[in-house]
Amino acid sequence: MLSRVANSLYWLSRYMERAENTARILDVNLQLLGDFEAWVDGIESDFWTAIVETTGDTELFAENHDCADAESVTAFLTWEASNPNSILSSVNAARENARMIRDQISQEMWECINAMYYFVREARNKLEDESATFAFFQQIKAYSYRFVGLMEATYFHDDGYKFHQVGKYIERADQTSRILDLKHFLPLPEGHHRGTTVDIASWVAILRSCSAVDAFQKLYPVADAHAEEVASFLILEQNFPRSIRFSLRNLDRHLRSLSGADEGYFANAGEKRVGRLLSEVAYKGIEDILEEGLHEFIDRMQGALNAIHKAIYETYFELPAVNMKDEIAIQQVQQVQQ
Repeated sequence: MLSRVANSLYWLSRYMERAENTARILDVNLQLLGDFEAWVDGIESDFWTAIVETTGDTELFAENHDCADAESVTAFLTWEASNPNSILSSVNAARENARMIRDQISQEMWECINAMYYFVREARNKLEDESATFAFFQQIKAYSYRFVGLMEATYFHDDGYKFHQVGKYIERADQTSRILDLKHFLPLPEGHHRGTTVDIASWVAILRSCSAVDAFQKLYPVADAHAEEVASFLILEQNFPRSIRFSLRNLDRHLRSLSGADEGYFANAGEKRVGRLLSEVAYKGIEDILEEGLHEFIDRMQGALNAIHKAIYETYFELPAVNMKDEIAIQQVQQVQQ
């Protein structure tokens, strides 16, 4: 497979996952804002700044907006083309990657991406009230679910499929860590502390952002949605599809499948880094994570995921540098020999 094709398949999957997760964060926090309007009274700017900090776009946001509120942050993360992580930018990038490899994906996958692209373009001028905004985010998630289902059902499960999966799971691990880290940035009003209604509501919002409430309740009652339980579930639970451990395990499996390396072994730097991070997560308890600091652990994990991406890029996508002088010399020798 050409590295150009593999790269587009990888990024197509990442951008689709990114658009879905941005919709999740905005949808849940707009609802949280409505449910606890009195809670954010006086700290609304800090509340919305926290969401921007979670996505890592603080500096870019500050360059284009004077203050953080529901309208500016929602617009920034949904519509602004200057923000590479906005829903609009992610959908545009996903479609462009799909267009470049149109012959490498199924007709059904292309139709789904194309429909999503035109839906976002048309919806931009139609969101007149909150109910329409919530419906928009739900539809973005629905398109993402449909794309994943079509990929499983209609796409040939060869190396291209594996690059799809690698992109999906590295992005999902990163996005789940960012959603979990949102709690670090969310401000709590004075007098509210661990175990209060507002604290539990904000942890439940974290679970809802990952569509994890129903799965969480199989292990814990919602009333026990505290730091230890929620962090343990979203980081360490091996049977929940959006947990970090689940994502890393599948990332490791598909990477090794590409190279043919057996379980417990690695064939390149990317596999080595993934295996090391997966082992750390698998053998950590939540008490170890909280002792280090949840935010500090997540920050270090995001750095590790960036390093994994860099290693994957260098192994599969980066074209070797060409020394033109040497290349010309070789061609001259070949011409003389002919």
